[in-house]
Amino acid sequence: MTPDELAPHAAHAPQPWVTAVFATVLLGMVLTLAFEERIHARKSLITGLYAIVALALGHVLDVLPFGPVVNAFGESIALPVYVQGIDWGVITIILGSSLFVDVTSKSGLFTWIAIKLTKASRGDPLWLLVSYGGMTVLFSALLNNVTAMIIVGSLTAVSLEKLGKRDKLMGFLLIEGLLTNVGGLLTLISSVPNIIVGHAAGISFVAFFFAAAPYVAVATIATIALGAAKYGIRRIRDPADRRIAAELVSSFDETDNIDSPGFFWLSAAMLVAFIASIAATSVLDYPLGMGFVAMAFGVIMLLRYKASVERFYRSIDWDLLLFFAFLFVVINVMEHAHVLAAIGAGLAHVIALNEMLDGAGTATTLVASAAFSAVTDNIPLAAMLAKILQNLQPLDDPRLWWSVVFGANLGGNLTPIGSASTVVAVTLMHKHGLSMSFGQFVRAAFLFAAAHIALAVLYVLFVLPRAPL
Repeated sequence: MTPDELAPHAAHAPQPWVTAVFATVLLGMVLTLAFEERIHARKSLITGLYAIVALALGHVLDVLPFGPVVNAFGESIALPVYVQGIDWGVITIILGSSLFVDVTSKSGLFTWIAIKLTKASRGDPLWLLVSYGGMTVLFSALLNNVTAMIIVGSLTAVSLEKLGKRDKLMGFLLIEGLLTNVGGLLTLISSVPNIIVGHAAGISFVAFFFAAAPYVAVATIATIALGAAKYGIRRIRDPADRRIAAELVSSFDETDNIDSPGFFWLSAAMLVAFIASIAATSVLDYPLGMGFVAMAFGVIMLLRYKASVERFYRSIDWDLLLFFAFLFVVINVMEHAHVLAAIGAGLAHVIALNEMLDGAGTATTLVASAAFSAVTDNIPLAAMLAKILQNLQPLDDPRLWWSVVFGANLGGNLTPIGSASTVVAVTLMHKHGLSMSFGQFVRAAFLFAAAHIALAVLYVLFVLPRAPL
């Protein structure tokens, strides 16, 4: 298939100069998001301002489809154009999952798991690294990268201090920070790019898990092995030292944060039910979707705090939700202005490399996604590429969807600003008096990140099937 055949076509194409104007707006938004910390502005404010500009220009330059919308029942509904552009399925999945995890964490369940694993390691540094590495991946898959890094990173600092191994803290925190993005690949709801791309591609929860799990397992083992060698994290050989280390970690009390045993066990049962329901929803093609399931579980868990639910509403990441809403609006305008079509035509040339060498275009897409994710937010990148790939359907190589998923997640390991969890990891290092500049992080993490991306390219090309999703 040629690039011209891959490029989407429109019934009413705007003038090239109009497309160029909107492309400039999109580029401005991406650059502004890249310098978010320097300009001290939140993501939602940045995308909100660009959404206003994009909508106003869309009206003035006549690229937006104003008028009523006809629903599945043939009814005409007056729905604002900016409401139509928002992917409400993604919004409800994030909102419901956030509420569920936030309430569940109050039971002490996640801290209990963390301390149990710490005790199981008996204080041996290498087994501690294996335990914390596995726990980081698990928590990143079930919670979110930032929460996982905060819980595991904080426990790591306390544990190593007690064991007299503070000199290993830098290595532990770096490895854990990198593994948050590896763990973010494990399930459809582990990271926002997964939700966006999986939703666009129609990948079910179960299919996503079975496709990503082998890579996550191999990448986790490779990261821990490489980190242990790089930072000299080895097993304790002396029996007396092993006994002392085991006694030190045995003093940890996993029940400290459990105020109600009943709520603790309820939370454990609900967590299992939540994962099972999300998986069943995607397999059975439940008409209300995963967003409904996530919201339902979040609201049910709120019953435990029915008289004080407002504190959980206050803790919701409204900046993230509004960022998404505004981002979807901007992307929708760009689609009508044919900016995505122009980018899609360029991407089509990259995809066409597959005809020269099987998988060349797919591999290039993965590496390019990772490179962009390292220096700017991976969420708008994933949203834009997902929309473009939707416009290029049917794809000759469905593995392109996975190229975006792997690239968007793993690119965050290349720089300390590539993902929120690596920012948290560096913050914890500074909190404990460890020096880690931008350049130091890049030098320390590059080998790991390069290995992750190289493994991902090989995995996508030679392990994942080319069959349609």
